[in-house]
Amino acid sequence: MFKIKILVLLSLFAFLKKSTAQDWANLTKYKTANEELLALPGDEKRVVFMGNSITEGWTKSFFENPSYINRGIGGQTTPQMLLRFRQDVIQLKPKVVLILAGTNDIAGNTGPMTLEEIRDNILSMVEIAEANGIFPIVCSVLPAYDYPWRPGLAPNIKIPKLNLMLKNMAEEKGVQYLDYFAAMADDRNGLPSKLTTDEVHLTKEGYDIMEKLAKQSIKKVLNKQK
Repeated sequence: MFKIKILVLLSLFAFLKKSTAQDWANLTKYKTANEELLALPGDEKRVVFMGNSITEGWTKSFFENPSYINRGIGGQTTPQMLLRFRQDVIQLKPKVVLILAGTNDIAGNTGPMTLEEIRDNILSMVEIAEANGIFPIVCSVLPAYDYPWRPGLAPNIKIPKLNLMLKNMAEEKGVQYLDYFAAMADDRNGLPSKLTTDEVHLTKEGYDIMEKLAKQSIKKVLNKQK
């Protein structure tokens, strides 16, 4: 009996050690960068871009603007972003946050997710931002005809449905909706070849479109607050 108890305790210890070693939401990725940013004088026009690989891989020249803060992490889903939202957005005290998320949820990167669950996670981020005096911009999910790492999930059908839900949610909350999809989709509800490297990730031409739309949306939000 004593040996069994020891084995159970050792197993529990191993499990807890493994669990604490897993940074599921990748909270450590921007920890040092956040600390360095917080040591600087505040920026009343600071804008955080919360997202996945589309945001993380954004053209570096766009973020030469010191007010723009990139907090994208490749492969992430909305529950992971929601978990790190306080650390990577709220504590930075931005004026605006752009939330671009959902495609990896549809791909099932962290398990099955319904469109309603995706919408609700983004809604939670919107509400947390508003509660902290930050103006959220809800971004449409970008077009994707298929996922090269997980084919056959029909994102070209699911993404437009999710985007409609996000647009309706933004209207109900009275927050800005940024429609990348309408400006970038081809007749398959995918990305045209000149805008993408793999049906999901973007070329410079793709980011040029995003940058123009993002700047317009940010300007609109900031002008409303004057």
